[in-house]
Amino acid sequence: MNASRRDVLKMAGVALAGSALPTITILNPNKAFAGGINADTLKVGLIGCGGRGSGAANQALKADSNVVLHAMGDIFPDKLQSSLENLTKVHGSKVKVDDGHKFVGFDAYKKVLESGVDVVILATPPHFRPEHLTAAVNAGKHVFCEKPVAVDAPGVRKVLDAAKLAKQKNLSLMSGFCWRYHEPKRASFGKILDGAVGDISAIYNTYDTGTLWSFPRVQGWTDAQYVLRNWTYYTWLAGDHIVEQAVHSIDMMSWAMGGKLPISATGTGGRQVRTEELFGNIFDHFAVTYEYENGVKGFHHSRQQANCENSYLVETIGTKGRAMVNCARNVHEIYGQNPWKYEGKQNDMYQTEHDELFASIRKGTPLNDGEFMAQSTLLAIMGRMAAYTGKRVTWEEAMNSTEKLGPQSSADFSFDMKPPVVEVARPGITSFS
Repeated sequence: MNASRRDVLKMAGVALAGSALPTITILNPNKAFAGGINADTLKVGLIGCGGRGSGAANQALKADSNVVLHAMGDIFPDKLQSSLENLTKVHGSKVKVDDGHKFVGFDAYKKVLESGVDVVILATPPHFRPEHLTAAVNAGKHVFCEKPVAVDAPGVRKVLDAAKLAKQKNLSLMSGFCWRYHEPKRASFGKILDGAVGDISAIYNTYDTGTLWSFPRVQGWTDAQYVLRNWTYYTWLAGDHIVEQAVHSIDMMSWAMGGKLPISATGTGGRQVRTEELFGNIFDHFAVTYEYENGVKGFHHSRQQANCENSYLVETIGTKGRAMVNCARNVHEIYGQNPWKYEGKQNDMYQTEHDELFASIRKGTPLNDGEFMAQSTLLAIMGRMAAYTGKRVTWEEAMNSTEKLGPQSSADFSFDMKPPVVEVARPGITSFS
């Protein structure tokens, strides 16, 4: 997966590609579905109408034979309108968003939740995720929740509470950790967990890419509008790129470890080439070592620098061999005593996520990704903490951190607000909290 695929989805171009995917037929219209839903048509609400949100809505509308897009919310009216137009071109009558169900503003998420939807897609900048997820679960909605799920530890703790409540309410909670729904990855990590490489001694994972999109300032924009349009470059909104993007590779490292948590992390990072004001306060490279209780080391490297060698892989090394999962080259292979190569089907993991989400709702057997999606997010935050401070950070310190990034409620936001001014972290000087 790369940034252009994820963030600049060409809706019309994927319409035919998804037409062959199976749909789910309702066999019993009187069945009470998960979460107490008792209706044929499932109504979807989209909260966050950018490229990823629009892509998720497109997949949701293809996942079930009787689902409609009912409401949309965003802080920017042009984002909402563009998404609505593109989705309508592809899905026609499945898009039933009238003027009374188009909500704009920082409270738009509340209005979507109050509009009669059954399922919500949460795809705003990560800063807002804990608040929106908590509100969605409290409102009794099934959720597709994009990754990462928070930008700080208090947010992660809030997500864990929401995930627990979703389980109690019999609600499905699907994460945006899409590789968990990729059949080659499922087979590969299944082999690793079954002992194909023996006892794991080290895992090396990378997320080295070029630069991302940015929007030049337009006359009339306030400081807040500019920052929110370019949210990926501000730690308080995105978590830095180790959290916002490289978390995919960190999540796969955790997958290979069977969800076992590290005891500590040490790391480094900085800004070598992206030093202009355009790039906010985030780093352009990270290198983090995670240490596990049994001596296993997890080595993470991520970089966003143009004209450099790219890499997107997870290599698991054990006593009987090594497993290579290369996302960029679609390689899934094990070398050593138990050689193996994936030769099965290649699925669209984005579509599979929604196929399985809506199937779980229809069957009344809810899925809940809450714990692993929160833990993987915190693993990435822990790596950022270690790199920003230059200190060893334990899992307990990371989980119990009191650092809160940015305003803590959507009610504190406005386009006239002065965005937080955050200095670029300096290892050895920036303190841990």
